[in-house]
Amino acid sequence: MSILTAYNSLQPQQRRSLGSLLVIGLLFWISITTLLPTLPTYIKELGGTRSQIGLVMGSFAIGLLCSRTSLGYLADKKSRKLVLGIGIIVAGLAPLGYLLINSVFPLIGVRAIHGVSIAAFTTAYSALVVDLSPIKQRGELIGYMSLVNPIGMSIGPALGGSLQQFLGYQALFMNSALFGFLGLFFLFSIPDKSCNNEQKNVVNKRKIRNFKQMLSSRSLIIPALILLMIGLLFGSLITFLPLFLEETELGFSAGWFYTTAAIASFSSRIFSGPVSDRYGRGPFITVSLLCYFVSMILLTQATSGRQILVAAIFEGIGAGTLIPMIIALISDRSSSYERGRVYSVCLGGFDLGMACAGPLVGSLGNHLSYQVIFTMTGSLALVAFFLFISQSNYNFQTSLSFALGKEKDLYAFDD
Repeated sequence: MSILTAYNSLQPQQRRSLGSLLVIGLLFWISITTLLPTLPTYIKELGGTRSQIGLVMGSFAIGLLCSRTSLGYLADKKSRKLVLGIGIIVAGLAPLGYLLINSVFPLIGVRAIHGVSIAAFTTAYSALVVDLSPIKQRGELIGYMSLVNPIGMSIGPALGGSLQQFLGYQALFMNSALFGFLGLFFLFSIPDKSCNNEQKNVVNKRKIRNFKQMLSSRSLIIPALILLMIGLLFGSLITFLPLFLEETELGFSAGWFYTTAAIASFSSRIFSGPVSDRYGRGPFITVSLLCYFVSMILLTQATSGRQILVAAIFEGIGAGTLIPMIIALISDRSSSYERGRVYSVCLGGFDLGMACAGPLVGSLGNHLSYQVIFTMTGSLALVAFFLFISQSNYNFQTSLSFALGKEKDLYAFDD
């Protein structure tokens, strides 16, 4: 089923809401990703060391981690739209903080606050997409709606690098703030999915779990652990890739790495979403983890811009497949009335990995080469791969069968 066919099969209100969400998502990710190739170099210009750069960049995920649980609860109990609005507003305000601060350590607080925007936005956005998607098209629509990330990333880093190069950091931060705030204009056309008493009365209580039960549930903790390891990998990548490319002078900028990865991510999302509704999420998660591993190994061996380009393609395929498939997987394994909290638990693994990556790898980075750092992060993808194929379902046999697409997800809810 094509994108237009899937879109036209929906009810008019669903189409309007999803269309507005697409525009909001695109603006949000452009705002966020304009800073990916530029913020590490900005911190370096302020006098930051490798470990300090890692600390500032990692504090982004601290804000994510500390706010994800409460925002997930708020999305379930009050309103997805309210939480989405919080994410948009913080995304607009945070770049102004970078603009006003010209020393390293105060940036830690601003960066942590900026992390709240991702926690709020991704939780509410994903929940709204699933709320608006028919069950039989869930993977397909999650895949299509997640295209805002690679499209935003194909525009944002290249735009951010150009703004910084030709107009300076002030123009960079002002434009990042502008893109963030523009999303507010499209928020009003999305219906408020607030929980009322009538809805609460029809909830199947057996499917509503508290946070302790979620953390002890094998069906959710394995995806969370996989995202923890990929969060460590991605946090290390965004922290040190710009510095690696700048110091090695391979003729390939960080902005173009992210743009190339975004194009590859776009292609993989279009393909994997609809096919996963037919064949299951398992094979795509398996392949995505292997792609992450290959990407990191290629970076360790890179001696030319062409090799960096290939590494970016594999990283893009990995990211473009893994995140939508994990969201679809945990959506299959939860009810709509706990979905915000389920996202907070599982996506919190990714947040924790990113929070630890900057300071942890940054402290090691003063003593290790970039090649060793990328080898270490590549090994995390390999561990995640073996964890998934052996522990993603009831036992080793069912896990391996699910990971290879030979058996359905035994943890999936019926509705």
